[in-house]
Amino acid sequence: MPSHLSADRPAAQPPGGGSVDALISQTRRLKGDVDAVRRDAGGDGSDPGDRWQRALCDLALHQLDDLDAHLAQLREGPPTPPAADGAALPRAAAAAGPWRGSLLSRVGSAEWNLLTDEAVWSAELYRILGRDPAAPPLTLDELPSVVPEEDRPKLTAMVTGCLVDGRPIDGEFRVARPDGEVRTVHMMGEPVLDADGGTAAMWAVLRDVSALRRSERTVSETLDSLQRHHDRAQTEHRVAVEAQEAVLPPWRGALRLPHGEPGPLDVAGRYLPAASGSMIGGDWYDALELPGGATLLSVGDLTGHGPTVTSSMAMLLGALRGMAMAGTRPGPLMTLLNQMLEATGRPALASALCCQYRPGKRTLTWAQAGHPAPLLFRDGTGRRLDTPRGALLGAAPGGSYGHAEEILREGDLLLLHTDGLVTGDPGRAGDAGAAGTGRLLALAARLDEARDAADCVRLVVKEFGAAERQDDACVLVARVTS
Repeated sequence: MPSHLSADRPAAQPPGGGSVDALISQTRRLKGDVDAVRRDAGGDGSDPGDRWQRALCDLALHQLDDLDAHLAQLREGPPTPPAADGAALPRAAAAAGPWRGSLLSRVGSAEWNLLTDEAVWSAELYRILGRDPAAPPLTLDELPSVVPEEDRPKLTAMVTGCLVDGRPIDGEFRVARPDGEVRTVHMMGEPVLDADGGTAAMWAVLRDVSALRRSERTVSETLDSLQRHHDRAQTEHRVAVEAQEAVLPPWRGALRLPHGEPGPLDVAGRYLPAASGSMIGGDWYDALELPGGATLLSVGDLTGHGPTVTSSMAMLLGALRGMAMAGTRPGPLMTLLNQMLEATGRPALASALCCQYRPGKRTLTWAQAGHPAPLLFRDGTGRRLDTPRGALLGAAPGGSYGHAEEILREGDLLLLHTDGLVTGDPGRAGDAGAAGTGRLLALAARLDEARDAADCVRLVVKEFGAAERQDDACVLVARVTS
């Protein structure tokens, strides 16, 4: 008969819920059958064969209980990450107590006669304890000599409870073999009573569970490591979000720049997180009223994710704001930001776009550092502004950055964005970016009909806010109102 494990058969697939339920039902039926066999073994405890059979049935029932619990865990699925409120990661055996292996290890037996002080060991017990089969078995008085000192009280308590109080033995302790290896054994046994009800002997079945306990420790350590990983990820995510929220503008609709009255620009923006929700990057958008009535518009993206990136982004944006307030024009400002990244000692790359709008002559002066150019929409059509020179910040030590100017008209609309908005596939970012820019320009007629900048942002988010976006992004819209 050919083996059921055939090379022609496909590899086993993870079981579905129905097959796991079937296995659980089979396991519980088997437990009932084994329990019936145990009851049939009966006897008065005087026959070693009956005691051996009953002990093996006890071990089998013990393992089937574990199998039942493991299958239930399989049906429920793997442990989940902690909730945002800090709930602990569920452990594989949270409710069922210590985890045990699902397969029997090697089993040996022993009987100690209290009347004759004789002991009888099975050959397997000799092998488990690493002792010479020609040597006499250890008596109950000698057995503690092979047990580490810290485990001796446990062994003594189990043996005393069995011999004095007639309690069954069910516990574990370690033994030191002559070769220096330390094994863990699980001992189950009962007293053997004489005709007067006194204890005449003690029998036991000893199972080598060393490998199972090593697996248990590995599972526990792995789950602990997973818990720490999730805790760390949650903390880093929270810190990154807090740092991001501290520096991004606290507005999601139209921006009212200071001094109450609507300014020459109607501005709105939005931050769009990545689909995973856990990748907080270094994207930013900003609008700032400058001395003299000019307005600063900027977007940018510091490469990477996490708290370090968001803190560096906050530093970069703070420097950008400070230099703009001091009157630095966009081109020199980019040059200084590049020098600052070089001086921090923390290798980083960033793309950035900085626009300065002066309402007196409706002049837009802008510079970029490896960033998508602004899109200008006018009279229902859109175009990409010509890009001045400028490499990524941090990529060109000593580099300088040019600037460009554009005269705007009332009703013109500027759209600034980070590349995460239009590059959904990192493997083909260039193609996806060009196609995404085309999609943005195709919105020209609809943007022209929008009531205000906030409506324009909502339109862009609806078009590009799909769940499959793999990176976070920012979009900033400014419409010339006067």
